[in-house]
Formats: sequence, C-alpha cells, structure tokens
Amino acid sequence: MKRHGILNSEIAAVLARLGHTDTICIADCGLPIPAGVLRIDLALRPGLPSFLDVLDAVAADMEIEAVTLAQEIRDCNPSLEAEILSRFPNTELAYLPHENFKAETQACRAVIRTGEVTPYANILLRSGVPF
Repeated sequence: MKRHGILNSEIAAVLARLGHTDTICIADCGLPIPAGVLRIDLALRPGLPSFLDVLDAVAADMEIEAVTLAQEIRDCNPSLEAEILSRFPNTELAYLPHENFKAETQACRAVIRTGEVTPYANILLRSGVPF
C-alpha cells in the first residue's frame, strides 16, 4: 500500500499517464461532466471532500504549468479565487466565461468531482514537465 501522495487509485493512474499539456479538471458537485470524459466522483455529501483539499492533494503530485478558472469566480466566489491564486503565484493563469470553461472539460483526461457546494469552484490544470 502507498504511504504518501494520492491514495485514490483512479487519480493516481490519471496523474501517472498525463503528458505535457494534458488537462484535468477538479470540479464542484454541480459541474456537468461530458459523456466520454472519465468521471472520478469523490463527492460523499455536501462539502466533503472540499475543493481545496482535493486541489492541494492533486497539486502536490502533479507538475502544473497553467490553470484556468471561470471568470465568474471573480464576482461570485472571490474568497475561493484568492485561495487558488495563493497556491499558484508563478503559474500561468487564464479566465474563461463559464460556458467556455464547461466546453473545455470535453478535452480533459479526467474530471474529479468533489463535494464542494460553492459557486464556480472548478479549475482546469494543465500538465507541465518537471525539467
């Protein structure tokens, strides 16, 4: 059994298979997940697990070169936006209208669904390389 890092076998496998510029999404419990995209559903009940707990665990195991947020997070969930930005101070950042953000999930290697119940608690993580 693993002692460190991601214990969830599906998430660990997705992260191990990522190539440069592949994307994954960490989502609140309301984001629609397109048919054909791997859904890793961690939601147990409202708030569990939280978006930030999952983001922190994934970010500790993934080389991230860019993040994308829905632009609506600025007005509808500024405290979460600040938490996210504090975690990625030197990482490329983009904002998209929420409808465009949802369209981008079609190209994700996986969408990890959390129990988060706050608005626009969704992020696209683009894989980088550690060299």
